[in-house]
Amino acid sequence: MAVLIECLCHKKQSLRNKVCSCGVDLVKAKRANKVNYWITYRLPGGKQRRELIGESIEEARDADGKRRVQKREHRIFEILPEARMTFNELRDWYLGLEKTKALRNYQTLKTLLKKFCFEFGDRIVNSVKRSELENLQIKRQREGMALATIDYELNAAKIMVNKAFNDGVLGGDTLRVFKGVKLMLKKNANARNRVLSPQEFYQILEKMPQAGKGPLLAAFRTGMREGEILNLVWSRVDLENLLIKLEASDTKDREPRLIPISADLLEMLKRTPRALHNPHVFLWNGRKIRGEQLRVWVKKACEDANIPYGRTVNDGFVPHDLRHGFVTYMRKAGVDKSVIMEITGHSTDAMFHRYNEIDSDDRRKATRLLEGFLRNESASVDQTVDQEK
Repeated sequence: MAVLIECLCHKKQSLRNKVCSCGVDLVKAKRANKVNYWITYRLPGGKQRRELIGESIEEARDADGKRRVQKREHRIFEILPEARMTFNELRDWYLGLEKTKALRNYQTLKTLLKKFCFEFGDRIVNSVKRSELENLQIKRQREGMALATIDYELNAAKIMVNKAFNDGVLGGDTLRVFKGVKLMLKKNANARNRVLSPQEFYQILEKMPQAGKGPLLAAFRTGMREGEILNLVWSRVDLENLLIKLEASDTKDREPRLIPISADLLEMLKRTPRALHNPHVFLWNGRKIRGEQLRVWVKKACEDANIPYGRTVNDGFVPHDLRHGFVTYMRKAGVDKSVIMEITGHSTDAMFHRYNEIDSDDRRKATRLLEGFLRNESASVDQTVDQEK
């Protein structure tokens, strides 16, 4: 059993260390109250456990002493929260966190965890086995639930357990049970690869009602997400500098973005009337357009334009595919990847590549480039041989 100090780099180490391997002066960091203290001990059976105590070295030493007494008196399991906490209690704790409440998908998380707790709510957290979670997956599949939906439910529980572990509410054993359960859906198996040609897009746009043309053109020209477009207000639109200035509160990843306005989008925005009573850019009957309504319009427009619509339809189109198209066409136009990612808000290369589609034209172009390169190489070799002769 021991007290550990956590550096700013999150490395946990002995109190005796004066300098962390990352270069931080631990003595100064302790004086400035910029470190956290943990206690570590072994449970019966040899498993090690760590508990976050906080910024007070005195409280850490007190906690360490208490655990020593409990272990000596064989009362060590009394200190494990997951040994007495139910999933219903864990859910209430997690959903009550202010950071959780601030999540855009808070209501979705709430629904998923309610469904999960219908199965395990009264169970003690550390009593659930990996096989039981896998049985739940099979049960959901037999109920006809889509694989992605099954994964969403279990992922919501995993996120909750991971947060509890990081806050010292749960131990590593419970976390390992959840992390050991594999997803039902293979990675990127549901990833979309439908990219509308410009001709297809304008065919759909022509069939859209007037109120729906603006949001659709904005999606095609900016790559913005549906929610970002439908929630867009005039104060975020700078027509003079040709920019849409999204603030952190407007985006999914809570990062501000600057999005350029194309010429045709500028003309559309100039023609869009502004309502005195409503700050939103895109309105229908004086109210902000809802996503459900936009999708109804797009589906009807696709039917009128003889273009397949729907996620489960072969070569079917859905509005979110316009984001794929934006990334793909920007790349084809020669725009640097880093610039595209800044505009779309993709924070990782993996997500960028998921939205960037490589089609037959790209492959043919690659072959032509290779042929040209080899011809030039061959000509260069022939020229060298002639000179040597």
